[in-house]
Formats: sequence, C-alpha cells, structure tokens
Amino acid sequence: MVVSFSIVPIGSGTELREQISEILRVVDESGLPYRLTAMATEIEGDWDEVMAVIKAAHEVGRRFSGRVLTHIAIDDREGFEGRLEGKVKDVETLAGKRLERKK
Repeated sequence: MVVSFSIVPIGSGTELREQISEILRVVDESGLPYRLTAMATEIEGDWDEVMAVIKAAHEVGRRFSGRVLTHIAIDDREGFEGRLEGKVKDVETLAGKRLERKK
C-alpha cells in the first residue's frame, strides 16, 4: 500500500521546516520506503506498519501545537509492492520521458 500524508501543526507559525524535520525523523527511523515531496510525504508498507508510523508522526506534531491537521490518501492495491517508485516509472515509460521540470 502507498500512502501520501501531510502533518501540519496549526499555530506554529508560517515556517514549519523545523517541525516537519522532527516529524520526518519518525518516518525515516521506521525503515519503510518513503519519499518527501514539497507538499506531502509518501510511504509504502502494509496497513499496520504505515498507520503506526503516521500515528507516531502525528503525535510528534502535537508536541509543537495543541492542534494538528493530518491529511491521508491511501492507494491499497492487493499483491503489489514497490509502487512508490513503480507508479511514477509506469507513467514516465508511457510518456517516453521523465516527468519533472526543475526551475
């Protein structure tokens, strides 16, 4: 299963890089495959593993604020692994190129 999630401590100011860095320490230490993007983090694993990581990350967010907003999107496809990178590669293969443009 691939999960995209974001955790935002509300009321912690407009710069959240320090809080997000602490939250991502939980994700990194989980040992699960993950990728940080500009707006969310994507993680891959089974239901119990992934949800435990998100719960722990949410709890870290609570250390910074009495209110935390967590968004979760789940792609749960039975029998498939390696989809964190595979989903992107599949589309790029059909497009015939890497689908990313940097400034």
